[in-house]
Amino acid sequence: MPTEGINSPVTPTPPSGSFSGGEAARGTGETVVAVRNLTRKFGHFTAVDRLNFTIQRGEIIGFLGPNGAGKTTTIKMLTGLLRPSSGEVTILGFDLRREIRQIKKHIGYMSQKFSLYPLLTARENVEFFAGISGLPPARIKQVKQELATLIPPALLRLQVADLPPGIRQKVALFTCLLTDPEIIFLDEPTSGVDPELRRNFWSLIYGLKTRGKTLLVSTHNLDEAEYADRLLIIHQGKIILEGPPEELLQRTGASNMEELFKQAIISHETP
Repeated sequence: MPTEGINSPVTPTPPSGSFSGGEAARGTGETVVAVRNLTRKFGHFTAVDRLNFTIQRGEIIGFLGPNGAGKTTTIKMLTGLLRPSSGEVTILGFDLRREIRQIKKHIGYMSQKFSLYPLLTARENVEFFAGISGLPPARIKQVKQELATLIPPALLRLQVADLPPGIRQKVALFTCLLTDPEIIFLDEPTSGVDPELRRNFWSLIYGLKTRGKTLLVSTHNLDEAEYADRLLIIHQGKIILEGPPEELLQRTGASNMEELFKQAIISHETP
């Protein structure tokens, strides 16, 4: 159900401000996403440069990098919205180039702009996306009822453009979860909202993790980095550092995520 993990968020309380809570709470060891030499060029410009990484089932991956680092381009390739220039990707054992239709049955995607129609109400948006997702009429009726438990009745009548940012964010996540995807890609989901809303949204993300979902969450907000089980830090189209937040801090000797990030960027830019 879309509202599971949304209506009853889990408060982030593991040690060190991290959601990971140790090895047992990370991935299951089963690789569900495998990326090999993934590259995307636009003319002579290389936006994503030979990325290599894997994601385990049940992990929350923090995809961290400054604006323009290649995060959105990577996510668009992983979700089939942009064709790679080269490289290989398998998701749940399916090849991205040859089996994208099968992949799309198992993934959810929330874009940076939330992908909602601003002049439609929340209910109209959900009904539209449920319809194009192929949900049967009985299920569409059910999800509209679920939406009514998520949003105050007065707000259901408003156009999305007039909704408070936190409610808009919830509606976008709700539509992303309509098909109950196994793997969820969230592109800058907390961009433009205040710190409290960011923390609340990460509680929703952790609620999804407790249901066995696998998530890749892109962000440029350093205060969110420790919430992930594992970080992929990307700069100028390349992954320059990878690992669990607490291990990266220990490995580099950085005292906090801001210092860690600065060290990684400087090391990458220094010849």
